[in-house]
Order: sequence, then C-alpha cells, then structure tokens
Amino acid sequence: MKDTIDLVGRIFLSFIFLFEAYDSLAFFKATKGQMISYGITWQTETLLYLAIFILILGGALLLLGYRSSFGALLLLLYWIPVTFILYSWWNDPIEFRRDNSIQFMKNLSIAGGLLIVMVNGSGKYSIKRLFATTKVRRR
Repeated sequence: MKDTIDLVGRIFLSFIFLFEAYDSLAFFKATKGQMISYGITWQTETLLYLAIFILILGGALLLLGYRSSFGALLLLLYWIPVTFILYSWWNDPIEFRRDNSIQFMKNLSIAGGLLIVMVNGSGKYSIKRLFATTKVRRR
C-alpha cells in the first residue's frame, strides 16, 4: 500500500510542474510579460526557457521515479524563489492578502512534498527500481 501511495503522490506532484511547463510554453508572451511585471527584467526570455527546462526535467524525473531526489531538488530550486516572488502576501494590499497567503501556503506544502520525495526516494514503483531488478540474459 505504501508503494502505491508513493507512486500516486509522485504523479500528483509531477503534474503540477509539467502543467506549468506546458502553460508557460503555450502562453510564452503572457508569462514573459508577467515576469516583467514582477520586476524580473534581466534576461527574461532566457530565464523563462531555463524555468521551462527545469520544470520539464524535474517533473519527468519525479514522474518516472528515476533520480527523483535530483528532480525534487531541481524543482525546489525553482519553486521556493518563485513562491516568494509571486505570493509575497505581506507586501500586498489588504484585498489581495488573503488569497495570496493561501497560495503561498499551498506552494509551501508542495515544497514539503518535494522534500519528502527528496529524502525518501521514489519507492518501489519507479523506472530506477525497474532497471535495478531487470535481469539481462547472457548468450
């Protein structure tokens, strides 16, 4: 049961990052404009491509369970700064403070899930385990 829950948890965690990568690609101009509105003006396009690469690589590693700790670390290196930039609710006007504080806490919870994956690994159902237990016949 634990292994199945590990797999489902990894799938759920990876989907948010893979979807964000898709969304950033599909709405590239809008995402770039949003980055500029948050004050990220240095090499915006390069940073966006880098973010999309990290989201795809980290999300795929997490989903497949291959080097999932490395994938979780990559995603954390992206997720924590983005959370503090986008949802700095302590600086927001009072009418936005509640919504942004909830989003901030949700992102911290996702970071907590990534930390759990980073420490515990991918579990039994993973590509890494499949490679480790597959026997190759010799001729």
